Amino acid sequence: MSRAPSCFVPSSRVRRLTFVALGVCLAAIVSSLTAVLVQSAFASAIAPFSPTSADGAIADGAVATLHDDDEPAIAGLNPDLRDAMRRAEADAAVDGVLFDVTSGWRSEPYQRWLFDDAVRLYASEEIARQFVATPEKSRHVTGDAVDIGPVDAQFWLIENGARYGICQTYANERWHFELATTPGGVCPEMKMDAAS
Repeated sequence: MSRAPSCFVPSSRVRRLTFVALGVCLAAIVSSLTAVLVQSAFASAIAPFSPTSADGAIADGAVATLHDDDEPAIAGLNPDLRDAMRRAEADAAVDGVLFDVTSGWRSEPYQRWLFDDAVRLYASEEIARQFVATPEKSRHVTGDAVDIGPVDAQFWLIENGARYGICQTYANERWHFELATTPGGVCPEMKMDAAS
């Protein structure tokens, strides 16, 4: 009587190896799925920040004015600064100069995002601090600073802003203005940059 070939009836050793191979395959599949799920959860937890109007962002290409009270970037400004800027804007308009607000109040996350972006750009925290303040130091976060454009408006404010108490405060940012003196007073000496 002949025996059936072993390929039809696996030996216990072959069955054991088959189960081990299946187990390894199954473990690899579970491990891969777990890694994908963990990576997906981690990625959503650290999704890149994208500033919105609620954070004080003014959309690219959009023009904000000092009268856009429904914009958080304007509504979040210190009322004294906003009022002084509005008085200056009215007088500048008589000279044919119009103000655009390029940035006003900013949320802490927005300011952190700007700072982190500057660190990546300059590959140095020290250099980044010259151009972007940390949220803890930013006058935009407290609503005490506003960035104005275009260039003719900046130069008008540099020349006339002290009449309203408004001063350029950083030598390397001609667009950045704060209430830094009393109306008609003398602006303090500018700081070299945001790190000063």
